[in-house]
Amino acid sequence: MRKSIATVSLSGPLSEKLTAIATAGFDGVEIFENDLLAGPLTPEEVRLRCADLGLSIDLYQPFRDFEAVPAELLARNLRRAERKFAVMERLGADLLLVCSSVAPQAADDDALAAEQLHRLAERAERHGIRIAYEALAWGRHVDTYDHAWRIVELAGHPALGTCLDSFHILSRGSDPTGIANIPGEKIFFLQLADAPLMVMDVLQWSRHHRCFPGQGGFDVAGLVAAAVQAGYRGPLSLEVFNDVFRQAGAASTAVDAMRSLLLLEESAGLAALPAPAVPSGFAFAELTAADSEPLRTVLGTLGFARRGRHTSKPVELWEQGEARILLNTGRAARRTVPSLAAIGLETPDPAHAARRAEALLAPVVPRRRAPQDAPLDAVAAPDATELFFCRTGSPDHPSWTGDFADVPLFDAPEPAVGINRIDHIALTQPWHQFDEASLFYRSVLGLEADESLDLADPYGLLRSRAVAGADGGVRIALNIAPQPGEEDSRAQHIALETDDVIATARRVRERGAGLLPIPANYYDDLDARYELDPRTLGSLRELGILYDRDGDGEFFHCYTATVGRVFFELVQRTGGYRGYGAQNATVRLAAQHTFTHSA
Repeated sequence: MRKSIATVSLSGPLSEKLTAIATAGFDGVEIFENDLLAGPLTPEEVRLRCADLGLSIDLYQPFRDFEAVPAELLARNLRRAERKFAVMERLGADLLLVCSSVAPQAADDDALAAEQLHRLAERAERHGIRIAYEALAWGRHVDTYDHAWRIVELAGHPALGTCLDSFHILSRGSDPTGIANIPGEKIFFLQLADAPLMVMDVLQWSRHHRCFPGQGGFDVAGLVAAAVQAGYRGPLSLEVFNDVFRQAGAASTAVDAMRSLLLLEESAGLAALPAPAVPSGFAFAELTAADSEPLRTVLGTLGFARRGRHTSKPVELWEQGEARILLNTGRAARRTVPSLAAIGLETPDPAHAARRAEALLAPVVPRRRAPQDAPLDAVAAPDATELFFCRTGSPDHPSWTGDFADVPLFDAPEPAVGINRIDHIALTQPWHQFDEASLFYRSVLGLEADESLDLADPYGLLRSRAVAGADGGVRIALNIAPQPGEEDSRAQHIALETDDVIATARRVRERGAGLLPIPANYYDDLDARYELDPRTLGSLRELGILYDRDGDGEFFHCYTATVGRVFFELVQRTGGYRGYGAQNATVRLAAQHTFTHSA
């Protein structure tokens, strides 16, 4: 289906928005009146600019507080409408959005509303314009889509139809199956937005918290499917009011918007994409550093052994069990403190995974590859983390580990400490890309998203959302710093799984690793909340190990000191525990602040 977006969904001046919209691949645009009024371009210039970019102007909006008013106010409203029609003719737009009235003068009289909308449609038709009547969720008398349709039906004019808006419908809990009662040709327009499920005033919810489909809690795909089944053949158009989007770059937001529509079409059964190739595990985590010595020291105390050096790049492979860490000291790394730059994902079909990623607008990572290097497809996540699709050790697919095969081992590596694999990875997102990242990992990798959490940090709230495969083979925690601009200093971490975290932590500490100290108050409270064995509790207290449990199992975890932007977590899961110890995050964050500032 054709794809459109309202200019109000993006930041910046109108000309910049139109460029971003076209570059992201949209077919059309809704011109939001404020964008036109606030810009220097005349309607004719906007029309030409859209034509040059290959964009149709699908809708001009909004026209407010028109219907069911006294005669003297109706006369003023019709005059106002004629002025809008003139602007639309200059723009080349032929569809006007009319919102249900919130004016105090509006009467609760469907017949009067229908009569006046009929008169408006008559005038619009003379200009070659149609009217799409929309029920605002906070409309004074008309606040549901079926009520708006009854008025349109009563008015009975061919130039008058209805606009369905997913936010206004789903925020009120209306049943979208009733859309089947509306003839498809009378659904003039379909506006789409998602939103997190919140308990608040619906107007404030709408104005500040809408998001793109797939980033909230609404069944937008079900609504779209109902509209298409009813016979709607117009564009899928995004209309999103969001404080963060209006401060973020228009180009990246437009790409995020298009990705959401591509996934929405797939979810609604309207288009096919390459099926998700859900990763089964982590092949590696790649760390970059100008000076790798601090990271080498930490990895050595954690029981990793250097298994080799890349034959054509300044990259080392460190390994323990199935956990693999790459240390990259290449030219790009010399400009950064130790950071997590890339993730290798065990993927059943790397080429297929790359095709899906590209279809969902994930940028391909250019790669300098020597003739003997194994082929590796990679794309960039919204925060620039590189994702490599791998099949490690597969007999029928080149393994990236072969690039390290001919490099000798270090002499006498430290004994392993019981680490089996990478359990999860935590990535700090730029403040304006948190929702985009969540949608990216769900859509591109086929991971499932948990509910978003707000975690208390000593200096604010840390928002966090985990995405994971159904089998738990890949878990990624997405975090956002409490304040814009702090993401550059917010550490990221790699969680390493062990079967016995107490024994592993003790071995690591004996080798001189700096484990994060946890306040004694935490363990006093832990003793009050859980009836742990005194010896176990004593070991947790001694080693700084945190504890959580749910109905399925237990979770033990502790942390190393931070090096640059990176630290490690040792974790042990028992039973079917699937979480991340979120209730301990406040204690851990406070301890990290204290330890960092006192070190």
